[in-house]
Amino acid sequence: MRYFYKRNRLLQWKNIILIFIFIGFLILLYLFISSLFSPEKKAERALELFYNYEQTGDFANSWELFHSFMKEKLEKNIYMQERTSMLKENFGVSSFEYSYSKVEELPKWRMSDEVPEILNVYHYTVTQSFSSKYGSFEIRQPVYVTMEGDEWVILWNYN
Repeated sequence: MRYFYKRNRLLQWKNIILIFIFIGFLILLYLFISSLFSPEKKAERALELFYNYEQTGDFANSWELFHSFMKEKLEKNIYMQERTSMLKENFGVSSFEYSYSKVEELPKWRMSDEVPEILNVYHYTVTQSFSSKYGSFEIRQPVYVTMEGDEWVILWNYN
C-alpha cells in the first residue's frame, strides 16, 4: 500500500509540474504573438516597406505610403522625378543602405504649423548610407509613422 501511495503522489507532482510548464509555454506564446501584432511592430514594418521601396527606386509605391498631409505637400510625379534625380544625378548612386533608431512613441505630434496635430505617432531616426563617386556619406532624418484610416503611413517633419 505504501508503495502505491508514494507512486501516486509522485505522479501528482509530475502532473502539477507539467501543468505549470504548459501554462508558462502558453504565456510565452501569447507574449510572442502579441508582440508581432503590436502597434510598434506594425509601424516598424511600414517604415521598412517605405525604405525598401526607396532603396529599389520604386518611388511610386513609396509615395503611396505617405500620409495624406504629405501627399498634399508632394505631388506624386514631382516626388518621383526629384527622388530619382537626387539619387542618380546629384549623388551618383543607384541605391543606399539604411538603418533606424529604436522607436519612440509620441502621444501627439504636428508635421507643420499648417496641419492639425496627429495622435499616437511613432518616431524613428532613419540613417541612409550612400557610397558614391563623391565618397561615402550619410543622411539622418526624423521619420514619423502613424495610422491613417486602417493603414500605417509615413510623415516627415516640416517644422
